[in-house]
Amino acid sequence: MSEEFDPKVIDGILNTYHNDPSAVISILQDIQDQYKYLPKGIFAQVSKATGLSQSRIFSVATFYENFSLVPKGKYVIKICDGTACHVRKSIPILNRMKKELGLLEGEHTTEDKLFTVETVSCLGACGLAPVITVNEKVYPTVTPDSSAQLLDELKEVEANA
Repeated sequence: MSEEFDPKVIDGILNTYHNDPSAVISILQDIQDQYKYLPKGIFAQVSKATGLSQSRIFSVATFYENFSLVPKGKYVIKICDGTACHVRKSIPILNRMKKELGLLEGEHTTEDKLFTVETVSCLGACGLAPVITVNEKVYPTVTPDSSAQLLDELKEVEANA
């Protein structure tokens, strides 16, 4: 199965930055915002437009933790496991969400590409621990039960969409 991306969309993003090689991080961010990850096929197009080598662009994409080379779900859930969240039991939240979504060990994204569950070192909201975000929206003082309820609400939104 080939990766799906529209070269015209990539050209539009590149044009926004005037094909400037110093804007490669912003270019990759915009591409990822569009596709929820960086399809491998975009590297040749970005390379040709910016004059940077594909390996250089790939190095940037793999250096920064926020870039992903694998597709993510419509709802990207980040569970903080920094010190404050960890001591307030963030791992049981992670385990509950993975169980509710049927994610096995090593899996992060549901088969239907609706949910991606990730752990992060810090979300910068230690006073609200344990914290999760769903597509950057912050949910404070989460419990395993409230996380399962949130998943049910998101599934209901999708069912009614």
